[in-house]
Amino acid sequence: MNVNVEAQAIEAKKASKQLMILSKEEKNEALLHLADVLEREYESILQANEKDLANGREQGFTDAFMDRLSLSKERVQDFAQGLRDVAELEDPTGQVLTDWTLENGLQVEKVTVPLGVIGMIYEARPNVTVDATGLALKSGNAIVLKGGSSAIHSNEAIVKVIHKGLEETKMPKEAVQFIASTDRAATNELFTMKEHIDVLIPRGGGRLIQAVVENATVPVLETGVGNCHIYIDEQADVEKALNILINAKTDRPAVCNAAETLVVHKSWLKEHQDALIAALKEHNIAVHGDEHIVDTIPGAVPAGEEDWANEYLSTDLAVKAVDNLTDAIAHIETYGTKHSEAIVTEDQKAADHFFALVDAAALYHNASTRFTDGGALGFGAEIGISTQKLHARGPMGLPALTTIKFLMKGNGQIR
Repeated sequence: MNVNVEAQAIEAKKASKQLMILSKEEKNEALLHLADVLEREYESILQANEKDLANGREQGFTDAFMDRLSLSKERVQDFAQGLRDVAELEDPTGQVLTDWTLENGLQVEKVTVPLGVIGMIYEARPNVTVDATGLALKSGNAIVLKGGSSAIHSNEAIVKVIHKGLEETKMPKEAVQFIASTDRAATNELFTMKEHIDVLIPRGGGRLIQAVVENATVPVLETGVGNCHIYIDEQADVEKALNILINAKTDRPAVCNAAETLVVHKSWLKEHQDALIAALKEHNIAVHGDEHIVDTIPGAVPAGEEDWANEYLSTDLAVKAVDNLTDAIAHIETYGTKHSEAIVTEDQKAADHFFALVDAAALYHNASTRFTDGGALGFGAEIGISTQKLHARGPMGLPALTTIKFLMKGNGQIR
């Protein structure tokens, strides 16, 4: 399909000006209405999704990939509930962060304002279409969506329903643009539209994110690949450790906050290896281990260098045995992606040391990495998980989609 990406970006820019003057009540009413329309029109979305699933089966997509792609009535209802949750959140714009008055009487306010136009580039998750749209509109931003080719029909159907809903609100439907093309050239166009796009947010695999970071001239809010680690310390409670590991690995293996590597203290492993082996076997977890692990865990295959850096997105697990906490932190520092890392221990000093030295957006003590999620943390929804350090880090909700203005109010002051 031929598309005019620049024309769509220009339309989004125009619509963003209209969004900026809508009241909080008007924005919330629009989101609530969109939720109702999505629930009412779910059948058209599922029909379109079936086309993408049929293509996925034909292309031989993995089970994990198909799970991310698949929609159901319940998942569409979850989309709708996400919009309702976002509507209930505090509006992130127009907040006075701080204010003061100069000696000359000039009043200064530092206030939050929308970014403007967000370019969202993402892969096989149709839920991102709704989540990103809801967060963008709530924060007063227009959005240009470029989903992956594997979900083209699903995303088109979702945006069609969104446009239908917006026509019955005070929000301009042009505030949500979808680039209905599978051509990579259309994606590449977004990279350089600095005049119309204020920020790009890539969400997907490492190759996609790296391509955007390396080629974009538009500012990028970088979301990260999740090579997340669970470190079981010498002083870890066995029941906590196994429950956390199994949850982090198997609850939803194909998501970025799932654990991909287990780092385990050799002393703990020696004492509890039977329990660990039984848990791994019960949940059909395939182990890729170092020499010590291959000798300890039946069925483990030798891990190569690529295993330590791999985001499996499956029930495969890399396992590294270490002598101490220092070695565990060194391994995470070498192979981690600064996403989410966890320590399981009853030694508070060890946990404090881990928190102080491990560089990641989210750190956990005696809890699963699966909580690195905007919804789980009370954000209503998230537009991505940032692993960079400037502007935003970790799960990005509404505040991450704002910037600031300084407003000065005077009475004829000159300098």
